[in-house]
Amino acid sequence: MSENVIIIGSGPAGLTAAIYCGRDNLNPLLITGIETGGQLELTTNVENFPAFPEGITGPDLMEKMYKHAEKFGTRFKNEYVTDIEIDTYPYQIRTSRETIEARSVIIATGSSAKWLGIASEKKFIGRGVSSCATCDAPFFKGKDVVVVGGGDTAMEDSLYLTNFARSVTIVHRRDAFRASRIMQERVLSNPKVSVLWNSEVTEIKGDDVVKSVVIRSERKNETTERQIQGLFVAIGHRPNTDFLKGKLPLTELGYIITKDEVSTDYEGIFVAGDVADPKYKQAITAAGSGCKAALRVRQYFQEHS
Repeated sequence: MSENVIIIGSGPAGLTAAIYCGRDNLNPLLITGIETGGQLELTTNVENFPAFPEGITGPDLMEKMYKHAEKFGTRFKNEYVTDIEIDTYPYQIRTSRETIEARSVIIATGSSAKWLGIASEKKFIGRGVSSCATCDAPFFKGKDVVVVGGGDTAMEDSLYLTNFARSVTIVHRRDAFRASRIMQERVLSNPKVSVLWNSEVTEIKGDDVVKSVVIRSERKNETTERQIQGLFVAIGHRPNTDFLKGKLPLTELGYIITKDEVSTDYEGIFVAGDVADPKYKQAITAAGSGCKAALRVRQYFQEHS
């Protein structure tokens, strides 16, 4: 028997879609994926999600969304999708354990931050290490921070951080930025920003929170330790779309190409959240697109009933 709707992904987009589909009596099945709860599971405090003026931890927010979706009849499978067959109908969703048929699908697999890959990094994620300046910059008022990267994202993050931090040091492994010229000019002319060229962060130190980083200079062939309170990794995100290659149209960076924010070229297959959004990457925008995708599913069933 085919499922009415399968939602792939358990971040804000997927869970919001599940809430709406559940309220429409579609009995949604949500496949959580490897990272249950998405990137918010790595966020210690969320201050900009509506209705939580005192803030809420990322895991607590996701737990509330999970229970909300469950209240309206969402069923959950703690598996991950390995393939999707979209040339036959009902659509075939292959997971790590089984194959499930679906009359409609919402893909909300999100994106994952690219990290430095050093041993001490994971320990401090959410404790001074962040991949989202627009999410976490207000926590670093009057503090010294480091931004790693050399593209437009690193430039944008650095400029935004200057509104809060006392100083921003960009660590870049090359001798020139890859960012657009206008962004470079804005960053290099900002008195709060300094740059360490041909350098890389090799270690993060601290106790419960970040206290310092060790930086290796390739040019000088030496390492130095810099006292900081925050490290922002701005080397990009990777949309979780490997299982969609050759199935749906993707951008060069791997984001799903949509027609009206949430629709694809296939009837009944919709998209929500960061998996199609290389720009905003906010919990609230992901949730909003999850709502849109669910409303399109409703419309789809109304048109095909």
